[in-house]
Amino acid sequence: MRPRHTRRRVALATALVALSTAAQALTAAPAGAAPAPTPRSTAVRSATASAVTDAEDRAARGIARSLGDSAWRTSLRTAALASDDVAVTPLAARTGHGPHSLLADADRRIAAAKGLDPKVGPLLRLRLGDRSMRKALTADTTPWVAVADSDDDAGTVTAYDSRGRAHRLDARRAPERPVYVVDIDSSEALAAGLDVLREELAKGGVRSAAPDAPLTAAANRTAAAEGGFWTTKIDAVELSDDEEPWVKGDAEIYTLVTGFGQDGKVRVDPVDMPYLDNDGTVYRPNQILVNWSNYKYDLADAVMMEEDGSTNYHDLAVAIAGALLTITDQGAYIPLVNAVLDAIPTEWWTDDPDYVDSWYTLAQNGNGTYHGARGNGWMTVEPYFVQQF
Repeated sequence: MRPRHTRRRVALATALVALSTAAQALTAAPAGAAPAPTPRSTAVRSATASAVTDAEDRAARGIARSLGDSAWRTSLRTAALASDDVAVTPLAARTGHGPHSLLADADRRIAAAKGLDPKVGPLLRLRLGDRSMRKALTADTTPWVAVADSDDDAGTVTAYDSRGRAHRLDARRAPERPVYVVDIDSSEALAAGLDVLREELAKGGVRSAAPDAPLTAAANRTAAAEGGFWTTKIDAVELSDDEEPWVKGDAEIYTLVTGFGQDGKVRVDPVDMPYLDNDGTVYRPNQILVNWSNYKYDLADAVMMEEDGSTNYHDLAVAIAGALLTITDQGAYIPLVNAVLDAIPTEWWTDDPDYVDSWYTLAQNGNGTYHGARGNGWMTVEPYFVQQF
């Protein structure tokens, strides 16, 4: 698992606007395409977000009350100072202290709410709210426990003490008192979620390849004829600045690359981007974003998403498959960004939307630095030929 830092809630910044067949750089959506959608708002939290938040809140209150046990408090303190993230459910099981049954139940509830396989590993994690709290986390101090709320605009944070009392804290300024934060291991959740997404897309009739999946027969023939295949590779990417609450943790970013496969049917290829941790940092991943051997046309689209508490991967896959299967190959490139975004349930846009950014018309010969439709950062890409052995 990756170390976590203060969460940089990305408004990810990347976007590749493609070159036309005449190799002219496009700086907007292709003709006839609707403008990049604006996040919608509603006053109702999604059922998934509510279920996840409720499970996390139960866990936070249970942990707070359990800190009256000095042995458990010491075990948790030692683990929190030794690691940026503590797998709290297994720790409670190993030490024989702490509310293990309550935490295990919360893990099951979270997995179910997010549409994940029940066998997925424990998702609950606990961390110290801010590095400035380390000195205050002494052996005779009993921390409060809070939940990493998914609402970026929240002005306050609720923290519980060992008597179960709730306290309201400033979300933008870390308190002097040490506070443990209960959150989800977004790396684990995303890995499991993308497996569900691919499986459910396939069940819905939308082709979707895992990163290490073998090429299709048509792609194999193309690769064999050319001695390899062309891709679009990300050389560098930087996220925009943000002002995140101290209580927030890392989120995980993934991209849904969409287009028409070699069989003329719509396909969606999820791409995990686990390295995007902090804003203001230039990352040089050398990551393949698009494998062009999978696509019929020299253009594809991409929708950047974020794993958070409101993401139910089963429902997302069903919704996307239902929307994309209504689009048929007309013998020319058709942008799919809006179809994917329109498929996202309206309530998912509440508070903390899963949608980050989108790109129309990524092209095989796209080369250089491009900014996203939402202006959330930049990405440098280049064509990259993967040579066969």
